[in-house]
Amino acid sequence: MVPIGDFDPEMVAAIGRAIERLFRAAVRVEPILTELAFAFDPERRQYLSTAILGALAASAPADAYKVIALVRVDLFIPILTFVYGEAQMGGGACVLSTFRLHSGPGAGGEEGVVRAVKEALHELGHTFRLRHCPDPACLMHYCRSEADVDRKSSDLCRYCRVLLDDELRKPAAR
Repeated sequence: MVPIGDFDPEMVAAIGRAIERLFRAAVRVEPILTELAFAFDPERRQYLSTAILGALAASAPADAYKVIALVRVDLFIPILTFVYGEAQMGGGACVLSTFRLHSGPGAGGEEGVVRAVKEALHELGHTFRLRHCPDPACLMHYCRSEADVDRKSSDLCRYCRVLLDDELRKPAAR
């Protein structure tokens, strides 16, 4: 896990515990990226998540199975106004932004941490080849708003759980 910027240690710890629970993998925190200026788009005043993914994948330690960056900046991809995160489908890297997860009702404190945990697990799910799920309660459901994030569970539906279990049984390859 790569927190970039000032993150509440409890949020980082909560995300780490959730990753260990869902993916049955040990988590360590390493500062392999420390700045994001290279990904800033001055016209949009946002950060291109794909650029961050590329840098993250290129900087990942050789012994890292998966790597997730946690950022506090507003992310985008060219076809969308914003994204909560982005992942390499079946790859080794993903990024989560808390920028838009901490506004509106229920965003402070514990609720903000719960949102960040759900979306971190969601992005990591993509690295295990999980696609968006039509079940609105499933962790892998695509969210367009904070209300969508609040409604979904922090767990996978039965179908996505089977897919993840199949992926976890495969030999480790990044």
